[in-house]
Amino acid sequence: MKALCAVPFLLFAQSAAAGSFVAPEGCTTYLTVQSRGCYVANHYTCEADPAGDKWRADFDQEGPFFLSRIDDETQWLESVELNNGLVTQTLDGGAADPASFTSLIETGRDDFIFELSKDNGEHSKVRGYDRLTGKTVTIDGVTLDETEFEYTETDDAGAVLRRARGNEYVSREWRMFFSGASEWDDGEGNWLPMDSHPMKFFRPGDKGFESTQPIFDCDAVLSQLSKEGLTHDQL
Repeated sequence: MKALCAVPFLLFAQSAAAGSFVAPEGCTTYLTVQSRGCYVANHYTCEADPAGDKWRADFDQEGPFFLSRIDDETQWLESVELNNGLVTQTLDGGAADPASFTSLIETGRDDFIFELSKDNGEHSKVRGYDRLTGKTVTIDGVTLDETEFEYTETDDAGAVLRRARGNEYVSREWRMFFSGASEWDDGEGNWLPMDSHPMKFFRPGDKGFESTQPIFDCDAVLSQLSKEGLTHDQL
């Protein structure tokens, strides 16, 4: 948690000002992804974390807005909403049915039930599934498996906070999800389409690696939902 608390300030002070992502001390960036929806994500790992843990820092035209950490099974361990008072959300222990990337790849489907807590006192339960469709796509030379997903997030009283359904992509190499075409319901029954699938992948040494400036769809008017929807790619 000490590294987590320090990261937002490093991102604002270094990455936002310089236009180039600077991973926290003891961490190494390994991938930059430019996606539709005018955002770019920098993925990095830290020496102090358990093996398999991965961080992601998201940037839009105004700078960094979201941080998240997953484990090797793609469980959403923690996240920070940088544009919402630095609200931190963490995965509760003892999940009824933990998310499992291994199960998805080996069986073609993974069902999950887990709970999340925010440091502002909010608590929620997430129930859903991921399923491999059997289709693959190649984007910028990277082969990804397409998935179908659906989930519902509820508060302690059982009221629906948000729902989502649609398609995502998974990378077996990086053991992570990327967004695709989906629909989002904020709890009021209004389904909104969203497409933020990846467009370009940059590895160390590539021009565009560690960029903090998004390049796709940035002239479009973005819904705030694009920064708040819960997916594997964007907690």
